[in-house]
Amino acid sequence: MKLLSIAIPCYNSQDYMERCIKSLLPGGDDVEIIIVNDGSQDMTPEIARAYEKKYPEIVKAVHQENGGHGEAVNTGLKNAQGLFFKVVDSDDWVDLEAYQKILDTLREIAGSDQTLDMLISNFVYEKEGAKHKKVMKYTSALVQDKMFTWSDVRHMRKGQYLLMHSVIYRTKLLRDCGLELPKHTFYVDNLYVYIPLVHVKTMYYLNVDFYRYYIGRGDQSVNEEIMIRRIDQQIKVNKMMIDAYDLWKIPNKKQRKYMFNYLEIITVISTVLLIRSGTEENLEKKRELWRYIKQQDIRLFHRLRNGIMGNTMNLPGRGGRRISIAAYKIAQKVVGFN
Repeated sequence: MKLLSIAIPCYNSQDYMERCIKSLLPGGDDVEIIIVNDGSQDMTPEIARAYEKKYPEIVKAVHQENGGHGEAVNTGLKNAQGLFFKVVDSDDWVDLEAYQKILDTLREIAGSDQTLDMLISNFVYEKEGAKHKKVMKYTSALVQDKMFTWSDVRHMRKGQYLLMHSVIYRTKLLRDCGLELPKHTFYVDNLYVYIPLVHVKTMYYLNVDFYRYYIGRGDQSVNEEIMIRRIDQQIKVNKMMIDAYDLWKIPNKKQRKYMFNYLEIITVISTVLLIRSGTEENLEKKRELWRYIKQQDIRLFHRLRNGIMGNTMNLPGRGGRRISIAAYKIAQKVVGFN
């Protein structure tokens, strides 16, 4: 069995996927790199096959009809033979020194009698043209360099969230919790983190800047104009998160609070984008989203609505909407919009 399976979802990624693959190859025989060609129309399949041929013990190329980012992650998980599982998007890459530390840590834990559900590390916003690279760290909230549980977690600040870039899950946990991301849907990385999180009992935090999250391509899904155009998909993911669990039943208070906060920030992002678009149609979609929450779980509705961000997002009239847009910067920090 491999130590770590890394899935790289690729769609028309010929211009940047090699940087990603090359950054992962130093993992050697401990690592399995699964390149998922999601129905690409460019040279992506040829590049994937070339790496598979050159590194047959490390690289596996899987080709499928286009199903979107979520289906590519599903395929990566189905093919994974590693004890742990990581997703690295094809336009991102990893830091070599941090990578070696992560593999050393996973190797040590795998050789012990402990079961680790999730390893957490930092990620860097590699924003095109930015002189200062923002790093998402968790030093103030998480215990470093040893196994811990939710009871050991300190206060997580607004904007200090575990994103797909931060986490490595135990492969069996992802399978056991029935994780299956929807096809042809953007923003499923939130589901990828949120759905398994309820099942996570043990964690380990390494304070290393491992994942390099590239922001700057005009066609990226986190480009604000594109997010507004695809707002129905953001709302779909938001509703799937609302429907996934009755958060009130989570016994651990800190875990429950974190899950509420995660759902809150995703709902804030949906709400802000709907307001920011300025169309009457999208303002009605905003009202419909909040009606949906109210119908599904009245207590959740009041919790989200009465929080600082929920209140700010739902102030009446144009003046209220202007204040709501000012709160947009919180959401920007979390998602790293262009």
